[in-house]
Parts: sequence; structure tokens; C-alpha cells
Amino acid sequence: MANSSKKISIFLNFALVLSLLLIFNLAESKSLFDGGIFKPNSTLNCDNVVGVKSGDTCFEIAKNNKLTDTEFGAINPNLNCTALFVGQWLCINGSTN
Repeated sequence: MANSSKKISIFLNFALVLSLLLIFNLAESKSLFDGGIFKPNSTLNCDNVVGVKSGDTCFEIAKNNKLTDTEFGAINPNLNCTALFVGQWLCINGSTN
């Protein structure tokens, strides 16, 4: 009887962990296999860059190059728009593969 109870407990724990993983996955809006947890590392290829000038902002640079905020952020990952510096190179045309 105790052995059966232990198996049920293990199964319920496994089901709970799996459920939590799926809930976290949905909360992050990522698919497990298509661009989510198991996506291979992609490489950014930047085709054109622009140098930051005094007074430039990310918004102005994106707008001047007909980029949405999402597009600009995708080709400039880890960019801190509140800490731009003169001479910093920003990608304005690129792709990932």
C-alpha cells in the first residue's frame, strides 16, 4: 500500500512541475520549440550603422531610419537608450539568422 502511495505522490509532483513549466512558458509568451527555450543561438548581422551625435535619442534615430521601436531594439540588443554616448555605433539595418 505504501509503495502505491509513493508512486502516486511522484506522479503528482511530476504533473505539478510540468504544469508550472507550461504556465511560466505561457506567461513569457514564448513557444518551447519555436523561438523559445530550445531555440539555437541566432547571430545578428548588421548591414548599416550610424554614429550617435550629441543630443541623439534612440527614438529619433529609429524614426529617422523608418524603424519601429521593436525593430530598432531587435537589431540593437542590450542597448541602454538612457546611456547613449557620442560616437556609439548603432545598427540601423540588419537581420538575424
